[in-house]
Amino acid sequence: MALTLKKFIISTVDKKAPGPPTTFTPFHIFYALEQLSQGAIGRNKLANKIGVGDGTIRTIINRLKNAELILNTKEGCTLTDRGQEVWQQFEQVFPQRAEIPKTEITPSEFNYGFMIKGRGDKIASGIDQRDAAIIVGAKRAIVLVVKQGNLHVASVDQCIEKEYMSATKEIRKKIDPKNDKDVIVIAGAETSLKAKIGAFAAAWTLLDV
Repeated sequence: MALTLKKFIISTVDKKAPGPPTTFTPFHIFYALEQLSQGAIGRNKLANKIGVGDGTIRTIINRLKNAELILNTKEGCTLTDRGQEVWQQFEQVFPQRAEIPKTEITPSEFNYGFMIKGRGDKIASGIDQRDAAIIVGAKRAIVLVVKQGNLHVASVDQCIEKEYMSATKEIRKKIDPKNDKDVIVIAGAETSLKAKIGAFAAAWTLLDV
């Protein structure tokens, strides 16, 4: 693929076309591909899964078809070989993703985490990632970076494995990075979908343009 993954997805979202501006984001492309990676799915079911209306899902499907990422079959939409390739790129940079239980450091009713592989050196204070999550509807976000095998809170560069042993144990049950510089971003929100959108938005800031 000539473009980086991030540029390719942005170009798919922002492609100029007649009519009103798009009402979806790179998250919706990601989430659609994630659902499609599990097998063929009908348009209405896909719309419900990713939280968009009928008009928006039609546009998303058209964009994905034009980008040669999906095709329509009698079973529903399915990924093409090119679509599988793009999804595998997502899997490489976001190898672990999961709902995170409510803990001392993830106090929201709904929490969702993304692991971003090897991007720890792109983290400053974690404020950019937190802000990205909040802008799209999350209530809060925390950024954890693996250093010497332990989870550190990026904002204070503090190891939390001992002080918050119970919380880190619960997080590691769901997302367990093994390598230094791996990152976990966890967003908390009032709904599961908003938490996932927030976590994606935070993780998205760490992808190379």
